[in-house]
Parts: sequence; C-alpha cells; structure tokens
Amino acid sequence: MTDEIINNVSMSRYELPIADEAVALSYYSLEDGRVVLRHTEVPPEYGGQGIGKRLAHAVFELLKADGKRVVAKCPFMAAYAARNPEYAVMLDG
Repeated sequence: MTDEIINNVSMSRYELPIADEAVALSYYSLEDGRVVLRHTEVPPEYGGQGIGKRLAHAVFELLKADGKRVVAKCPFMAAYAARNPEYAVMLDG
C-alpha cells in the first residue's frame, strides 16, 4: 500500500500526515525539469518508526508515476534511492 502524500506546491514540499497534526515533510525545488529533493523531516517523537521510509517510498512512487527525473541532495532520500534500484534509475547528478 502506498501512503497518500500531499504535494504542497506553495511551500515546495511533500507532506505525509502521521497523526493529529503531525506531518513528515520532504522539501524540494524544481531545476531544469528535475525535482531536487533537498531535505526530509520526521517529527522527533515519531523517529525510528519507519515514517521516513514511508515518506520516501510515497514521494518516489509519485515522481515515478509522473515520469520525473530526480536529484537527491537530501542524504536520506539519496540513501533510500540507492537501496531501491527501481528509484535509483530515476536519479540525476
């Protein structure tokens, strides 16, 4: 199952609702037609529960469905893609 994420275009971030008002975030920018993943945040109280992996999976699935190329400047997203060949092929740079 893929988590439902929100592309908050006005804030340049993907949002994964966790509970109540808690949200995991992946900030991005657009450069030369590519999505640059810049920073990922999971609220500290939800650390170690796999939420970052759920967010990364949902972000990469969305970008794959849209046929996007990705630059993973965020170390977490870069490591996630490296461990998942279906997403590693989407990476540029």
